[in-house]
Amino acid sequence: MTPENIQELQEQGYTIIPQLIDPTWLEELRAAVAERMEIEGENAGVEFRKEANSQRLANLVDKGETFRRVVSHPELLAAAELVLGPDWKLSSLNYRAAEPHSDSAQPLHCDMGLLPDDKGNSVFNSIWMLDDFTPDNGPTRAVPGSHQSGVLPPLSHPGETILLGRAGDVIMMNSHCWHGGTANHTAHPRRSLHGFFVRGDQPQQQYQKRLLRPETLAALSPQLRRILAIDDARNDELSATGSGKSGFLR
Repeated sequence: MTPENIQELQEQGYTIIPQLIDPTWLEELRAAVAERMEIEGENAGVEFRKEANSQRLANLVDKGETFRRVVSHPELLAAAELVLGPDWKLSSLNYRAAEPHSDSAQPLHCDMGLLPDDKGNSVFNSIWMLDDFTPDNGPTRAVPGSHQSGVLPPLSHPGETILLGRAGDVIMMNSHCWHGGTANHTAHPRRSLHGFFVRGDQPQQQYQKRLLRPETLAALSPQLRRILAIDDARNDELSATGSGKSGFLR
């Protein structure tokens, strides 16, 4: 990240890194998503949840190397550490597309309904644009600086701003920042991937160790095992108390 990105992430609560996904990888990700949607059909996203007026996929670390490249991207890990400190782990990697001609918008929210505590920030999210985010196709909106408010948001706020970008751009967000999806008024879905991280003392939204197939687990690099907290006994104990709050994640 540039010094400007770092300053924006700290002060606004979010920053947009342009063209982090190169054109070849972008097409690979789009193709992989389309293939998974075809394979999973009406069960797409069941590892997490279904959502009205949206398409969903979940547990994407288990579904191809091109997805695993997302969660191990050095820019993503640097941003997660800037927000969460050195004790972090992947919580989930999901796909969401705002469906065409949707009239529904999300209320503003903090991910998992969490606020910073005496240990600092506990949630960080990244939104990987597989399509342009335009004013009309359901982009994310956010309230700059609201991650420092110490309170949960109202349903809407006059200071909210729309986060726009090109396919290949990535939003890095302290997801205590008030944010939410908007309605897609166009004729095409608005596609994105969400790489969501939590502080090490929080449960994963999707307990990776249980969800991954044995062949995926066996092939993980040491770096990915660390990112997914596969060998972290504390994470196993957290999972035994229940999965992370689903909350809103956009």
